[in-house]
Amino acid sequence: MIEEFKETDELISIRAEIYCEKESHKGIIVGKGGEMLKRIGTYAREDLEKFFGVKVYLNLWVKVKENWRDSDFNLNNFGFNPKEID
Repeated sequence: MIEEFKETDELISIRAEIYCEKESHKGIIVGKGGEMLKRIGTYAREDLEKFFGVKVYLNLWVKVKENWRDSDFNLNNFGFNPKEID
């Protein structure tokens, strides 16, 4: 979920949240000492810089939101409409 997107000619600053359903999942995403989240952020930032053609500052947070996949409200907030799949 993109929480903030600021753009200048030289830099794009993005604050994003990664949601998971369980605290144990959060631990997997963050990894030991934050290494996995750092790797995720690095790869994502590199892809974004190629796409936009400018430097990108990416600030990632991992949050737990239990049962978010079972809630039409939450899915809609994440930009996913299950009715559009049919």
